[in-house]
Order: sequence, then C-alpha cells, then structure tokens
Amino acid sequence: MPESAPRATKAVIPVAGNATRFLPVTKAVPKELLPIVDTPVLQYIVEEAAAAGLDDIAMVTARGKDAITDYFDVRPDLEEALAAKGKHDLIEAVKAPERIAEVHAIRQGRAKGLGHAVGRAAAHVGDEPFAVLLGDEFYDVDDKLLPRMIDLQSDTGGIVLALLEVPESEVSRYGVASVRTTDTPDIVEVTGMVEKPAREDAPSNLILIGRYVLPGAIFAELDRTEPGSGGEIQLTDAMDAMRANGTPVHAVILRGRRYDTGQPVEYLQTLVELASRRDDLPGFNAWLREFSATLD
Repeated sequence: MPESAPRATKAVIPVAGNATRFLPVTKAVPKELLPIVDTPVLQYIVEEAAAAGLDDIAMVTARGKDAITDYFDVRPDLEEALAAKGKHDLIEAVKAPERIAEVHAIRQGRAKGLGHAVGRAAAHVGDEPFAVLLGDEFYDVDDKLLPRMIDLQSDTGGIVLALLEVPESEVSRYGVASVRTTDTPDIVEVTGMVEKPAREDAPSNLILIGRYVLPGAIFAELDRTEPGSGGEIQLTDAMDAMRANGTPVHAVILRGRRYDTGQPVEYLQTLVELASRRDDLPGFNAWLREFSATLD
C-alpha cells in the first residue's frame, strides 16, 4: 500500500441527463433542482461533498441546464431587492448555496454515458484522486459514507465504491459487484463488476450506488473504454478493466439511509420523509396522518 497517498479534495457531479421520467417539467427545470420543500436535491449532494472535505466541485452539465450553475452563483440584484424590503433572513437563505463550495461547470456535449461524463472532468481534476457523486441520490452526513470512502482510497490508492444490498428482483437495474470479505466490518474487496445484468447472471445482490472515489488514472482508462451497455461508455466497465489489470478495488457497504430521487415515486417518498422531520412546517404531520388514514 502507498505510504502517504494523496487524499481526494475534488468532486465530479454528472448532471447532464435528460431526466425523461420527470417530463414535462424537466423540459425547463433540471431534475437536480427539483425541491425537497425549499432545498433542491443537488444542494443536499453538494453539502454532502463539502462535509467530506470536497470543496472543489465540477458539475458536468448539458445544454438547457444553466440554471444549475446559476443556483450556486451570486444574486446581488435579488439580495438588494430583499434588503429593500427588510427580509434579511431570506438574504441569508439566498447566499447559502454560493458558500457551500467552489462550483465549476463543464459541458458534456453529447450524451454518451456516465463514463463519458466523468471523463469530461479530466482537465479539471488532473492526476489527483477524486470523488464522483451521482446527482439523483444523497446520504445522511452523519453516516460518514463519503469520508470513510475517501479514507479507504487514501490507504489503498485504488478504487473505492459504495454498495447497497437490494432484493434480487432489483439487480438488473444497477451495476452489481462480486466481493470478498475483509477483516473490517462493512468493507469488502471487489472481485468483479457487471453493468445491469439479468437477474440470473448477477454475481450478488450488492449494487453499486452513486458514490465513487477514484484515482486519476481512471481518465486514461475511460479514453480506452468502448461503448458497452446501452451503447454508452460505462464507468463500471472502465473500473472493472482497471481491477483486472491489478488496481485494488474495495467498497464500503452502506448500512444507513439512501435518499433516491431518480424516479417520481422515490422522489415523492424522499420529499415526504424529509418534510415530516421539519419543525417549521406546522400542521404537516397532523395532515399527513389524517390523509394516510383515508388510503386503502
């Protein structure tokens, strides 16, 4: 193992997808900015990255998604309008997103898959290790998932994934890993990966979820990776090729809560769950109990 491997300090968040499951709203509003009450999904993700020490973030965007970088930019005109009305608490809310991290925008250009999107950040990241956070799911900061992954990558110098156990009926929707246990609870060695296998071909029920910590060498591998599942350049294929050539691959198994907003039902479940925890929405939980009692 490397004696003093560098630690990841940068994050790449791919946000270039069309989000067809949420049409027609995503014709004009990026899915990543859909609100959990008054905070976009993407802000939770950026806050998760910043809490793990990743305060330099490259958003890989696409045409029609300028609102994403606008959201993390300054709005002096809006601040002045609010100040004129004495709404200083709202000024702080407006300024909060720009203070979380340094956000940069990189255009993907053509939609060629997750691997291609990550590869577009090569010039920004360079040879350093970095994290990839998918833009439609987030995790409780208190679970320390990302910090544990960054620590593990620094120790091994290789690839670190996050895995989640799911019912076997769901494996065909995801990348799936085969693993060996280690001496550390919830940390495994990954012996193979396959993207969206048929249920009968899946090596386990441990799926890859949307957090990765990668060495800078992944970019050269992505350049060599041919289109795979769906005719797209798959990050999973590039990682598995590096594994086959000797790069150590480990994973942290998540035991905490995953907030998945990739599909309408999951988005609504996340919205309701987090809204029910807030103490500034008087009457919401009482209404929710009454409404739930009317359902069959």
